[in-house]
Amino acid sequence: MLRYFYILVFFVYGIGLQAQSTKKEVLFTVAEEPVYAEEFIRIFNKNLDLVKDESQKDVDSYLKLFINYKLKIKEAQAKGLDTMPTYVRELENYKSQLAKNYLTDTKVTDALVEEAYKRMVTEVKASHILIRIDENASPQDTLQVYNELLKLRERIKKEGFDAVQKEMHNGQTVYAENLGYFSAFKMVYEFENAAYNTKIGDISMPFKTRFGYHIVIVEDERPARGERTVAHIMVANKRDDKLESAATRIQEIYKKIQQGESFETLAKQFSEDKSSAENGGKLAPFSGGQLSSTEFEDIAFSLKEKGDVSKPFESGFGWHIIKLYDKTEVADFKSMKPELEARVKRDTRSQLINTSIVNKLKERYKVAENTAALAYFQSLLNESYYMASWSLPQDFTASKTLVVIDKKTVTYNDFGQYLFKNQRKASAKKPFGVIVNEAYSNFLNAELMQYQEDNLENESEDFANIVTEYRDGLLLFDLMENEIWNASKTDSVALKAYYDANKNNYNWNTRIDADVASSSQKRTIKSVKKMLDAGQNPKAIKEALNTKDQVNVIFTSGIMDMEHQALTSDIAFEKGVSKIYQHNDAFVVANIKAVLPKAPKTYDEAKGQIISDYQVVKEEKWLKDLEQKYPIQVNETVFTKLKANLKSK
Repeated sequence: MLRYFYILVFFVYGIGLQAQSTKKEVLFTVAEEPVYAEEFIRIFNKNLDLVKDESQKDVDSYLKLFINYKLKIKEAQAKGLDTMPTYVRELENYKSQLAKNYLTDTKVTDALVEEAYKRMVTEVKASHILIRIDENASPQDTLQVYNELLKLRERIKKEGFDAVQKEMHNGQTVYAENLGYFSAFKMVYEFENAAYNTKIGDISMPFKTRFGYHIVIVEDERPARGERTVAHIMVANKRDDKLESAATRIQEIYKKIQQGESFETLAKQFSEDKSSAENGGKLAPFSGGQLSSTEFEDIAFSLKEKGDVSKPFESGFGWHIIKLYDKTEVADFKSMKPELEARVKRDTRSQLINTSIVNKLKERYKVAENTAALAYFQSLLNESYYMASWSLPQDFTASKTLVVIDKKTVTYNDFGQYLFKNQRKASAKKPFGVIVNEAYSNFLNAELMQYQEDNLENESEDFANIVTEYRDGLLLFDLMENEIWNASKTDSVALKAYYDANKNNYNWNTRIDADVASSSQKRTIKSVKKMLDAGQNPKAIKEALNTKDQVNVIFTSGIMDMEHQALTSDIAFEKGVSKIYQHNDAFVVANIKAVLPKAPKTYDEAKGQIISDYQVVKEEKWLKDLEQKYPIQVNETVFTKLKANLKSK
């Protein structure tokens, strides 16, 4: 990370003043290698808002900095730093991560994000019937299930859901369930779609998810109720205690709460929900429709203020008392958009994005497919594929062309190796034709996405600029570390010689050896001053004025110069107890035990500053050498026009 931040000033991509008059014009050459005006303008214009050094905002000064930067990059490449394995690996990792922001369909993603938000703010209440069926069921079996659901759909219209539920639900092959309220991301996307696209009071047509075929009955809609964090005390209806009922027990606990006893303590003592009792009854945050008890949920959402406690009430689990800890309403779209976008990309609905991307890539790259070849691959599979022991035959025709993606040829061998590596994922129930077709679809999609990623620098100027900036930033960091920073720190002979030649630059200013007291209360600091005048030390003063529960005075002791944060700028450097000063919204008084006059710093005392100064000198000399090694030729005509263009903006 340090590498990237080091060159932030030079490598921030952004808008540029790319006037047609300077586009692709050579600004200067480094050893006859051109550097274009548009690159300089782009980086200068962005950095103008970032740098505080006014000299870097001057075009002439900035050109010098830019030339120095290009000299360093040239030297790094000459030294082969761009071929080092660590450099190549870090750059490739960065490119791969960055590419994810470009390998997407923004239009489809935005539509899915907006759809998800609309569903997040509206909860649907629904029931459903699911008939389980194997994903690879025959068309005849699939049709049978579909028709069965059509019959159940008609029965529900006439008899009502409850009657059909009692007869049909077996919890194995048929599920007839009341789902309560739910919103986006709580169900698989196909189910969510069916629920939100069915009107209140209607029954959907049969539809498929990975679990089987469903029909969904939509009963109600309501605005989403946000999220709540509560604690509860529960007394189960089925209790070992035969002497008192659950209702009596919960009322006794409620009276204790009304008497002012701690809810959390009572939960630890008496709540029969063992999973939450030890934590004072506190539950994980939940949103509408997330709990299996609508009674519990309704009471929780009815509490208005943090700390409110409900009256005792009964649910299917027993009797409860709830305390509200926190409430969060559904945020606005702008606030939620980043989170929703991330969830959309993790959710199964992301397949819609991928499908859109793949279709566009097929059109962009004019993909030429040899789908007839899939029959050949199907003929190669045998039973060993299901057991992950299959291999390509010796007479496999590896070199034939399977697909052409723009300028890339994909061979039989490429797909054959893909089949070989993915055989562990094969289901014994899937026919070989299905296995090959699904594998080919996934393989082609992956190839298209990889081809786009490999060519992003050619297709996206924005991506190319960022990668160039990062690539050069890594090189610059490695070069500076090797040539300047490390060398300056380890060359003790050169550092000592530099110190000896420049001793007059390293001096201590006048300093004091002092104990400085600080307090927010003036009366306290007055007491401190009296005690200091009486000769008491900081330890005794702190013991007298501070208590176990309250700190009234803090001391800072040691050698300090005028810049020390504990000192006010107008304090007099005179031996003895000072007057009281107001400083940083507090009051201070100092006991100055000694005044230390200006004095030269030893080598060890000044070493940090010596290293920093020596690095500057060393870099200046090194840059002069680089200018000799890689001659610079500035195109003054282009630079004059560039300056005029920048100053007019």
